[in-house]
This record gives sequence, C-alpha cells and structure tokens, in this order.
Amino acid sequence: MATSNLGRSYAVHGGNERMASHTKHLSRFGAAVAAFVCAILLVVQSALAESATKDECVTKCKEAAQLISEKGLEAALQELNKKDGKFVWKDTYVFVLDFTGVHITHPLRPEMVGKNVLEWKDSNEKFVVKEFIEVAKTKGEGWTEYMYPKPAELKKPEKERILSKKNTYIYRVPGKDMFVGAGVWE
Repeated sequence: MATSNLGRSYAVHGGNERMASHTKHLSRFGAAVAAFVCAILLVVQSALAESATKDECVTKCKEAAQLISEKGLEAALQELNKKDGKFVWKDTYVFVLDFTGVHITHPLRPEMVGKNVLEWKDSNEKFVVKEFIEVAKTKGEGWTEYMYPKPAELKKPEKERILSKKNTYIYRVPGKDMFVGAGVWE
C-alpha cells in the first residue's frame, strides 16, 4: 500500500511538475509578448514625441516675434539662426521672412538667408510665400498648407528630396513688415 501511495504521490507530483513547466513556458511567452508590445509602443511614442505639434508652433512663433520686438532684429537673429537653438525643436524650426519675400532667417538652410523667395511655388504650383505674406498682412496670423521637404530631406540633393504636406503657422511681428513661421508635417 505504501508503494501505491508513493506511486500516486509521484504521479500527482509529476503532473504538477508538468503543469508548472507549461505555466513557466506560458509565463515566458506572455513576458515576451508583453515586451514586444511595450517595444512597439515605445517606438510609436518616440515617433510621436519627435513630431512638433501645432500648439508648439504657435507658441514658438509668438516667442520669436516677442524676441524680435524686445531685443531688436539683430540681437534676435543670433538666437533665431542657431541650428541647435531653442527655435529648432523636434522636427521643425522657426523661420523669418519680410514682406518682400526675403528670408531673414532659416536655421536649417543658412544659404537661404538674404534670398528673395517671393515667386517660389511648391510642387502644386502654389505661390507659398505670397500666401504667407497675405496671411500676415490681412489676418496677422493663420495657417497655410503646402508641399515641402521634411528637415531630414533637406540634407539630400534637391532633385532627390521627398516632399510632404506641411501646415505652417504664420505670425506677423507686431509693428514690423515681417513674419515668423513654423510648421508641422502630415
């Protein structure tokens, strides 16, 4: 009888070992799935965190205009033209143009500073800068939409750049014939 009790005990105990083994494997699988899901969420969150928001564009444009108004254009240019300054963040930047279409700042494309881009058209034949000026002159602020390369694309030769839809906030610098802008890509 002792043998049968031992055998029964062993069988029950062996069953528990198998159950524990399956549970352990399921736990490992569950942990792996959870880790995978967390990794995907982190990648998505990171991508979203790297994209500027419309609210940030409005805030940065108003800060840039205030800087120009308080410190004067020359002093403000020192900060506004910095590629690693506070007016370049995530995937966007603040730029400044005057009402004749001349680039006053462009922190990612310094070669554009001093150039007149009034007649520039996007890939849809839209006169983008003329629209910027119209918004600044008539409304003082507003959003425009056009096609433009994302910052990473600006590093490529012009013919190789991929264009994306960009929504740009335009804000007239109070009392000046110039505006600041910053945008987000879709």
